[in-house]
Amino acid sequence: MAEFAFHHGGVSVPSLEEAIDWYARVLGFTLEKQFYIAAARSHTAMVRKGPLRFEIFEVEGASPLPDDRRHPPQDLATHGNKHVAFRVKNLDSFLLEMGEKQADIALVVRETFGKSCFIRECAGNLIEFVEEDVS
Repeated sequence: MAEFAFHHGGVSVPSLEEAIDWYARVLGFTLEKQFYIAAARSHTAMVRKGPLRFEIFEVEGASPLPDDRRHPPQDLATHGNKHVAFRVKNLDSFLLEMGEKQADIALVVRETFGKSCFIRECAGNLIEFVEEDVS
């Protein structure tokens, strides 16, 4: 089987500059590069945090995010890509930090199978953060 590794996630937003600022201010990503994709009519940026990359698209004439895509349980009821998830060491500490940064916390999950939370970024797209025991 061919080998492969994760390269990046991507998200479409109404304002590229607002999203670049939000990902930097709230999650600590830095701008790696900015470019235009003519075939998609997209002003695009690649942001990075350590080995993690995230591609942000501002597509000319794009439709807004449907409301049900902003709510984790409703979003799962529609086929397609759902969200990207990042690992955190301590969910409670992460939630405190997100609260201080006034992040929009959509859902907190505390189940026997694990703990996580979903936040909405500046355009309403969902991002999951999972506390994972790596011991």
